[in-house]
Amino acid sequence: MEHWLESVYSDGTEEFVSPAPRLGGSVTVRLRVYADAPVDRVILRSLPNGAEQLREMTRGPVCRGLVYYEAALRINEPRVPYQFYLVSGSRVYFYTQTGVSELLPDDTHDFVLLADYAQPAWVKEAVFYQIFPERFCNGDPANDVRDGEYSLRGFRARHMDWDAEPLPYREGGCLDFYGGDLEGIRQKIPYLKELGVTALYLNPIFTAPSVHKYDCVDYFHVDPHLGGDEALARLSETLHAAGMRLILDISINHTGSAHRWFNRDCLWFDQGEGAYHNPQSPERGYYFFGPENSYRGWWGLPELPVLNYSSQALRDVIYRGRDAVLRKWLRPPYSIDGWRFDVADVFARCDELQLAHTLWPEIRAAIRAENPQAYILAEDWGDCAQYLQGGEWDAPMNYWGCARPLRQFAGQRDLFMERSPALAALPGGLSAPALKARVLQHLGKLPFALWENQFNLLDSHDVSRLHNDPALRPEVLEGVAMLQFLLIGAPSLYYGDEAGVGGSLGSNEGCRWPMPWDSDFQQGPRFRFYRRLIALKRQREALRRGGMQFLLAEGGVAALARFTRDEVLVALVSTEASARSVRLPLAAVGAAAPAGGTDLFGRALDWRPLPEGKGVLVSVPAHSARLFDCRMLA
Repeated sequence: MEHWLESVYSDGTEEFVSPAPRLGGSVTVRLRVYADAPVDRVILRSLPNGAEQLREMTRGPVCRGLVYYEAALRINEPRVPYQFYLVSGSRVYFYTQTGVSELLPDDTHDFVLLADYAQPAWVKEAVFYQIFPERFCNGDPANDVRDGEYSLRGFRARHMDWDAEPLPYREGGCLDFYGGDLEGIRQKIPYLKELGVTALYLNPIFTAPSVHKYDCVDYFHVDPHLGGDEALARLSETLHAAGMRLILDISINHTGSAHRWFNRDCLWFDQGEGAYHNPQSPERGYYFFGPENSYRGWWGLPELPVLNYSSQALRDVIYRGRDAVLRKWLRPPYSIDGWRFDVADVFARCDELQLAHTLWPEIRAAIRAENPQAYILAEDWGDCAQYLQGGEWDAPMNYWGCARPLRQFAGQRDLFMERSPALAALPGGLSAPALKARVLQHLGKLPFALWENQFNLLDSHDVSRLHNDPALRPEVLEGVAMLQFLLIGAPSLYYGDEAGVGGSLGSNEGCRWPMPWDSDFQQGPRFRFYRRLIALKRQREALRRGGMQFLLAEGGVAALARFTRDEVLVALVSTEASARSVRLPLAAVGAAAPAGGTDLFGRALDWRPLPEGKGVLVSVPAHSARLFDCRMLA
């Protein structure tokens, strides 16, 4: 394609859509392109009440070498899609959220405005820090699990030395406890402030027998070994006083088999309680029971019985009732700022009983009734665009459009492919063009307001830590972190990544090692790198509210820009084994050149201007990463 097409750009930020869409009102939609581009006309294509409408846009002001075309668009419906046609001589180019094409596109990747969408506005400026509470910090040894305190599934609870490696499941059964608790998190808030994070996501803290606590036995109380309800109230109060947010993890898809409602194991509750031993119990309808007391378990696991949402009483106790589970923790004294829903992809979906799209809007309404700014974050590792249209989830754990492609770009196999024996032997790696396509494939199906909600992660409690993979290059790992922080949305750092916490590959236990507080990691390069990256995210308007564009995706080299009219930052990452030179069309985002001879981390940046004035030639070392500011065009 012709070079001028690299400058075609629009998005849903205030620069390109204003004012905020309100039902019954109108907005001005803008698109920009090089001021000297051979564009004869720009057409805005919309679908009012389902009928195609083509409207010529007006050529407007020129700013920093880019001309803005604009047109009014009525917000006559709750959801307003549109795309652009650019006429150049005898050719027409089509522009949607995935870029420019000469092929007439369908509506899959249209720009979409949501009327009166209640966005959790704090999220797009947040930096999350995910904590696996049991392994973060022991603030109160008096509440530690004792050796042999209880047994489950043939395993015995045991108290571990903080410096010991977690036990593999075959030895520990997820009952190897280190004593991390909510008081420990509260005590480390000064550390978290120094690092710069602004929001915490805690893995489950409700009463449960395991280390991970996805096998809940009581949704209405915090596990006493984590400090109980009072510890959560203290933590929330201290976090909010420090200007930080808090979201909690919960599985409402299944309970543990020892849950009060089910009580198969009779560890904490009398045999007369619960659905398993008492077919007449009021909770019997909460689960899927079959012949001879058989029941459905999540992923076939008998210790995780699946909840049956055809039960109206279950809906009441989970989210509809005044004192329902999801409502209780949003209120004082806990006042959490949102929920992360475990295995949300399978929630309320059971063969012929498909209730997900009925229940998620109801759950959203219940949560927002308690806190209009609460964040609704859901676990889904795949394409989940059906839930991300404004009426159900705010965001997924963004494996599909962030963690999976970025980890593969760093050199690993795809996270799902490595789980298959038939695919695990395939080589890892992902080209830069495929990385760009994967990211935009995800975002391109979503209204832009949902782009800004994205929870962008690399590591988590469910995947091995990238820095523990000896096959990956350290500077490339920093490069994919730069790309993560430049993606629109909120980046998430998994506890200890900034400390180089130990770990192993191939199991969940390998990514849940205790935080190494006795080391001097705060003086090390990893901590300094993440503290600087977090500071940039918080300080720079372009990284909090700006647009986003891939300037280059070629071979193993990717360049991603975030920008406003007055600021441009670029991440340039190479996974290639040899040095090369690449052209960066900085003028496409209103920039003239890099701001100097070093990047924002002090690394040498070798570049020279190209004669046509639309870009620079940058020398890219092998296996390298640079993040740099730009000088703006006049």
